[in-house]
Amino acid sequence: MSSVTPDQPSRPGVDVGPGARPAAPVGRGRRVPAPRAGEPRRSRAPLAVAAGVAAGWAALTSWLPVVLVLWLFQLSEGAASVPGALRAGLAGWLLGHGVPLESAAGPLGLAPLALTALVLWRLTRAGVHASRAIGARGGRSPRQALLAAGAVGVAYALLGVLGAVLSGASPVRTGLTLVVLGTLAALVGSTRTTQVAGLLAARSPEPLRDGIRTGLVAALLLFGAGAGAAGLAVATGGGDAADLIGAYRTGVAGQAGITLVSLAYAPNATIWAVSYLLGPGFAVGTDTAVRTSEVSVGALPAVPLLAGLPRGPVDGLGAGLLAVPVLAGMAAGWLLARRLLRLAAADRAPLRWRALLGPAALAGPVAGLLLGAAAAASAGPLGGGRLAEVGPVAWQVAAVATAVVTVGALIGAAATRVLSRTSR
Repeated sequence: MSSVTPDQPSRPGVDVGPGARPAAPVGRGRRVPAPRAGEPRRSRAPLAVAAGVAAGWAALTSWLPVVLVLWLFQLSEGAASVPGALRAGLAGWLLGHGVPLESAAGPLGLAPLALTALVLWRLTRAGVHASRAIGARGGRSPRQALLAAGAVGVAYALLGVLGAVLSGASPVRTGLTLVVLGTLAALVGSTRTTQVAGLLAARSPEPLRDGIRTGLVAALLLFGAGAGAAGLAVATGGGDAADLIGAYRTGVAGQAGITLVSLAYAPNATIWAVSYLLGPGFAVGTDTAVRTSEVSVGALPAVPLLAGLPRGPVDGLGAGLLAVPVLAGMAAGWLLARRLLRLAAADRAPLRWRALLGPAALAGPVAGLLLGAAAAASAGPLGGGRLAEVGPVAWQVAAVATAVVTVGALIGAAATRVLSRTSR
């Protein structure tokens, strides 16, 4: 019979002999081994330190490319200098966040969305790094996810305010914009790292998940169609674009800077092309319109990206472009129906119309919200006077996209279900 001391209570199946490693009881029936004597515990960084480092790295890695591009761009004017590029880089960096700037020609608020995408990606990674640093990885704690994202947003906003003071932008507008943008973007990363996103997805109704997924697919298909249309238009007007670049009378480095600045606005052109395909079109100045039924523009700035603007209304075979948004919605509905039919076949149960048409109808508003938000982000002033209005009208894009994608998704989903039944 083994003896048991008062400090070592006997428990079935637990070795309490000398040198044994006692288990520390935890909830939900699991036991985690206690740390060995003298074994260092995993250190966790304070929230302020983790958020500050993550936000600082996100700001630095999104600011330095802007400095390089603008330094190359300044070579086209023969006024390139490192201090000037650093200051211009701060202003361009803030513009990528949607912070309007004041210039000699008037307010400049047309954000380069390629830079905006880089900023959002770096902020998402900042949310990931801050969550890991405070030990919240896989904890499924909404509180920790919100704390990490909020701390990153505040630290990022403080850096933005400093940049606004140095570049001459509005500190108040900058702080408010960056704290909201930083928190929301970092929240995407923190919820994924803490697995809160998966927990919320698992608890949401399945039709809601299917509808959001289908709307996202439809929006991505439309973005792809817009990118193709914009690229084709620029390629068709490539000669004009080359003439505009050559008109700057600069060397290879300056022309590279001009090209990179134009590429930074390529996502804007993609969204404008989507609005063009949907019907509302876009403006390139006050009292101008670029639509499939009308093209009325005046004198345009010497920007290579504008060389691809259409010369007139769509006619002939070009009218087939009007069917692209409906086809995108039908393709999204077809993918939804195919997926649900596979799941129903696996469960050996018939696919009900309500389970199919509900998510298909929800796809329209989801795609409309995404495209409307993208249209709002892609628009803004390029100065005062005629160029005070550039880009599409967000609510028009959202409304038309909602209607078109809803109809297309319903047709695609219903047709797929009917054809699957007749083919049996």
